[in-house]
Amino acid sequence: MSDAITVTRVIEKLSSRFLAENTKNISATFQFLLHDAEDFYFTIEDQQLTVAVGEHADPDITLITASDTFIKVVTGEKDGMSAYLTGKLRAEGNVMLATQLGKFFSKEKRS
Repeated sequence: MSDAITVTRVIEKLSSRFLAENTKNISATFQFLLHDAEDFYFTIEDQQLTVAVGEHADPDITLITASDTFIKVVTGEKDGMSAYLTGKLRAEGNVMLATQLGKFFSKEKRS
C-alpha cells in the first residue's frame, strides 16, 4: 500500500486543513492548472471553503505548475516563492493572494 502524496489526496484534505479563522475579509477563487494532473480550484468566501475539480470561469488568481512542484509546495518541501522565481510556478491575476495562501491551511491535519 502506497502512502504517496498525490494531487487527488491533497484536494481531498484541503477542507480538513482549512483555517477559517485566518480568512476574515477574504473572498477569492484560486485556480490551479496542473500540467500533468486534473485542474481544480477552491473558493474562500464568508470564511467557508468550497473545492471543485475543473476550471473556474473567472478566478482571482491562477497558479500554473506541474503536479510534483504543486505537491512539494503544499507539503512545505519547496517554498512557493522560490518555485515562482525559478519558473516552476506561474501566477496570473491577483498575485498578492498567492503570498497569503500558506496562512489559509495548516500543515497538520486538524481534529
